Amino acid sequence: MASGESRSVEDLLGRLESLVARVAPRRAVLGIAGPPGAGKTTLVSRLLTAVTAYEGLSGRVAHVPMDGFHLTNAELDALGRRDRKGAPDTFDAIAYAGVLASTRAVPRAVVAAPTFDHGLGEPVAAGAVVPVDADLVVTEGNYLLLGSGDWAAVPPLLDEVWWCALDGEVRVSRLVARHVETGRGLEDATEWVLRSDEANAQAVVDAAGEARADVVFVDGSVVREGRS
Repeated sequence: MASGESRSVEDLLGRLESLVARVAPRRAVLGIAGPPGAGKTTLVSRLLTAVTAYEGLSGRVAHVPMDGFHLTNAELDALGRRDRKGAPDTFDAIAYAGVLASTRAVPRAVVAAPTFDHGLGEPVAAGAVVPVDADLVVTEGNYLLLGSGDWAAVPPLLDEVWWCALDGEVRVSRLVARHVETGRGLEDATEWVLRSDEANAQAVVDAAGEARADVVFVDGSVVREGRS
């Protein structure tokens, strides 16, 4: 690759193959973290597409999204947290860490994990399955490197972390557009983002996860490899 040419997720598949070999015979766990709206979902989608055409990883990658560990709306109502849905304490971080630990266990076993239905706004039990022959588990979410409270159990379970960073104004505009696409009015979407999503983003930034990440992306392009 020419000097100065930007690298993308498709250029890092060999890195992941080496990670898998390094931790074998157990599965490797790749975490993709960053504040809301920074591009984590897009990066995961690109990665999962890219590995299907990469011989060293094709058919051997499983996906366990952190979003599946949202508390149900009924649980949030009972706790009085529905208006802060998406905050760190509106997830079952203990269950999330437990599933990640299970994916790393030897001997390997099939591991079921919840997913999240954005249309319904509810988690779906056992929506994802990690098969025995999956060598790499990809998991993404805001709070992978939060490192406090129940989330403290998560960072040690990640073999490598990729961080998504993005200019704050761009993030906010994308978050507002995302909420509008799911049915919120523009005013309501803007209020939610500035009150809820940005409070969550600040918690992520305050945890200084970017400095501890192994790779940092901005809008899909690698800007740093190696911890700072």
